[in-house]
Amino acid sequence: MRIVIASDHAAVELKALLADWLRESGYKVDDLGPMTADRVDYPDYGYKLAAAIASGSAERGIALCGSGIGISIAVNRNPACRAALVSEPLSAALSREHNDANVLAMGARLTGPDMAKACVEAFLSTDFGGGRHADRVAKLSSPAS
Repeated sequence: MRIVIASDHAAVELKALLADWLRESGYKVDDLGPMTADRVDYPDYGYKLAAAIASGSAERGIALCGSGIGISIAVNRNPACRAALVSEPLSAALSREHNDANVLAMGARLTGPDMAKACVEAFLSTDFGGGRHADRVAKLSSPAS
């Protein structure tokens, strides 16, 4: 599975930690930046991550900023993306099982490294349940009528 990961300056440290941990766990990880803690704007990196998911160059994404809120909003502007902002593993698992989330968003100022790893693990190890959830998920990529 190929994973893309991106953040803003507030989450660059957590991003690097998660990227290294995922690579050590055998995943192919593309770090979309930033590479330093110099101030950047989260929408730029959220849009970059969303484009990678939409193009099919990665199956899953991890989006990080200080709170996780801003970057998740940016990612979700792309109709191919279903980013779920989580802070604990049950929500991460349910985002996959019920919502077929393809991007996990977290806040580096709110979620510590061990909890972030637990969320990522739950997110990556849970399959979409399909069934009664499939029609609802299909509506997420269609304009509201």
